[in-house]
Amino acid sequence: MVADAKSVADPKSQPEPARRRLIEILLGGGLLASFASFVYPVLRYLVPPPVAELGADQVIAGKIGELKPNSAKIFRFGSRPGLLIRNTDGSYRALSATCTHLGCIVQYRGDLLEIWCACHNGLYDLNGRNISGPPPRPLEVYEVHLREDDVVVSRKREA
Repeated sequence: MVADAKSVADPKSQPEPARRRLIEILLGGGLLASFASFVYPVLRYLVPPPVAELGADQVIAGKIGELKPNSAKIFRFGSRPGLLIRNTDGSYRALSATCTHLGCIVQYRGDLLEIWCACHNGLYDLNGRNISGPPPRPLEVYEVHLREDDVVVSRKREA
């Protein structure tokens, strides 16, 4: 009888109810899931997606008279899109049309003379350099050659 009175007087010696342990597990799991849901987007933002191989070294992006000055068009460069721009002076420029932030397709803004990504309002200049917004890297710039009636775009060769 003395042992029973001692166990009733000392609450630490009694086993914890199973439902309290279940609640602690559920709350702990919920806190862990909340923490992961905050950290994952931050990590995805800080680590840009890998750049895939284009698959082609040279393509015909269009015909010489096809674009008016200060306009652009999207063309297919292997498995990825490219952006062919005809400047106001009539010269051509070609860049990758895939934003370096999350891979959205960029657009040429003739009114601003800039390249714009609508996904997160990223801006690039006509040389492909990122000038504002979240893009971490510049756009890849391609070489443009005029051959007969065609505008031929090729990857830049590194020296």
